[in-house]
Amino acid sequence: MDFGLLLSFLALDLLLVCVPGADWAYAIAAGLRERSVTWAVGGLVAGYALHTLLAAAGLAVLVAGSPGLLTALTVAGAAYLVWLGWGVLRRPGTPDAAREEGPGGAEGGSRARVFLRGATISGLNPKGLLLYLSVLPQFLVTRGAHPPVPVQTVVLGLLHMACCAAVYLTVGLAARAVLGARPAAARAVTRTSGAAMLGIGAFLLVQRLALS
Repeated sequence: MDFGLLLSFLALDLLLVCVPGADWAYAIAAGLRERSVTWAVGGLVAGYALHTLLAAAGLAVLVAGSPGLLTALTVAGAAYLVWLGWGVLRRPGTPDAAREEGPGGAEGGSRARVFLRGATISGLNPKGLLLYLSVLPQFLVTRGAHPPVPVQTVVLGLLHMACCAAVYLTVGLAARAVLGARPAAARAVTRTSGAAMLGIGAFLLVQRLALS
């Protein structure tokens, strides 16, 4: 693959990842609610790993060509964001509360649950679908392709996953470092993150259902 093309994709992808959205909101909430933000970020990255595998297998083209399937995935992701955002608003939590509960406490849930939440958010994130269905194909070389298109897709997907891991870990750890000793501010920021998830989900639901 052309090195300049990879750099162009990396620059654009980094800009997209740095735009706050549902992934940011979850990383911030996890940084303030969980004992370790790495499980939450690992889940977010795993969701994009699934996107990458599906795109490499050609299933992204199938989804793009099926408006009904795309609508169903978007609605499912939006509804999950609404549910998760409402849960964060009801129980915002703080780092102190998470430590008192111990590993895998009731507030944050087990590490596996935190991981699966992240994977579900990114796996059904409409912004992720947009990246893999619209943006990523523009950087694939199809004529005389070497390496093959599926390999190119995996390479670009790995770059995206690396960007996500770096940005979301920074966001989650920064939220904990800055707000860890400020319980009131931590609750306010966590509630804001929950409201962002709920608002993004509600907007996507209304938008998608209005278009269908």
